[in-house]
Amino acid sequence: MGMGKIVAARTAARLVLSRNPEIVGVGTGSTVGFFIEELSASPKAMGMKYVASSLDTARKLASRGLVVLDPSVVESVDIYIDGADEVDPAGRMVKGRGAAHLAEKMLAYRSKTNIFIVDESKLVSRLGEKKPVPISVLPEAIEFVLRSIGRLGYRAEVRSGSCKDGPCIDDNGFIVVDVWTGPMKNPENVELQLKSIPGVVETGLFIGLTDLVIVGRSDGRIEEFSASRTRGLHL
Repeated sequence: MGMGKIVAARTAARLVLSRNPEIVGVGTGSTVGFFIEELSASPKAMGMKYVASSLDTARKLASRGLVVLDPSVVESVDIYIDGADEVDPAGRMVKGRGAAHLAEKMLAYRSKTNIFIVDESKLVSRLGEKKPVPISVLPEAIEFVLRSIGRLGYRAEVRSGSCKDGPCIDDNGFIVVDVWTGPMKNPENVELQLKSIPGVVETGLFIGLTDLVIVGRSDGRIEEFSASRTRGLHL
């Protein structure tokens, strides 16, 4: 159990409770799991409503007696909490190890405030140093997309499902492909390259969507930094 994740999640839970929002968007992953545990321990959490980025998160919220809304009928959320796989100094991120990056990005885009919680191992000088960029791909376009990514000079692999033979399918029915770019000098350009390929629905590059990053250290310390948000409904 990582101390950094726990203290970051605890800090985020306290921040959400202090703001008493009406609707909270919740991401997917192990750090978010700690956040749900911390938040649901407070009676105030029962007075809020929640929108989940995945079936897994929705079930975790509902199991604690929290009210979960259908994301298709929610126009906006007051605050969105999620983790990340890599975060650079500008607050740009790679997300999607939980294969929920499409739904996560839709929630982040329509949230008034986005807060991301990570431990220190997720901090990088350049995105792509440690992790691939996940993308969601239409099943009928998969071979074309793989060849197109190869022509860009990147390595692409269809992510394998853990409970069945064949590819990983996200909650929206798309195939998840991991793209190994290497350290990126210009993540915005990489995002544009990938999304310009017909059949690529969305990428796990989160650029311009960060308001605050909470970093939990293994020694229990917390660091926070803000970013310049440039994308979203409320700008």
